Amino acid sequence: MFNERDTQGPARRRGSIEVVCGSMFSGKTEELIRRMKRAQFAKQKVEIFKPAIDVRYSEQDVVSHDHNIIQSTPVDSSQQILLLAGDIDVVGIDEAQFFDMGIVDVCTQLAERGIRVICAGLDMDFKGEPFGPMPALMAVAEDVYKTHAICVHCGDLAYVSHRLVNNDKRVLLGETESYEPLCRDCYQKAMKAEKEVQNC
Repeated sequence: MFNERDTQGPARRRGSIEVVCGSMFSGKTEELIRRMKRAQFAKQKVEIFKPAIDVRYSEQDVVSHDHNIIQSTPVDSSQQILLLAGDIDVVGIDEAQFFDMGIVDVCTQLAERGIRVICAGLDMDFKGEPFGPMPALMAVAEDVYKTHAICVHCGDLAYVSHRLVNNDKRVLLGETESYEPLCRDCYQKAMKAEKEVQNC
């Protein structure tokens, strides 16, 4: 039986972009680690990158809130990923929201090389606004998977990461002492209560 691939030599790898997004404590990094470890089990060459500023659990490794760990390479800019992702089958990128907008073009170039790219990151900041390059990454991705934390006030699906400390910096690394996952209704109530306190 005729097979078109027989006339073209080895089949070309098909690259793709996958985005795992959601609020804090929703299992984004856990899902990224799971996908990367599956690729490793399949004997694929993998490399995972994270922003150098993220040193909450480890300077080198990607660590989930449940303390699952995978070795990673910290980088200062998206362009470094292009330089370091040479002979790789699968590239993982954690905390993608902290990268510069160039990360979108980097992921696109990697996918066009035939590399599977898996990005994980916050889709919204603490004000409920789209975070950095995440909207653009979701737009160019073949697959977008949204994870959900549980609202700590009512138990519904969380919508946003509510900041508990008085700090307006968009990028503020922190854990449960600084953030809590809230559903839309509880978040709106929290915002209203904070405004009332400020107006007193």
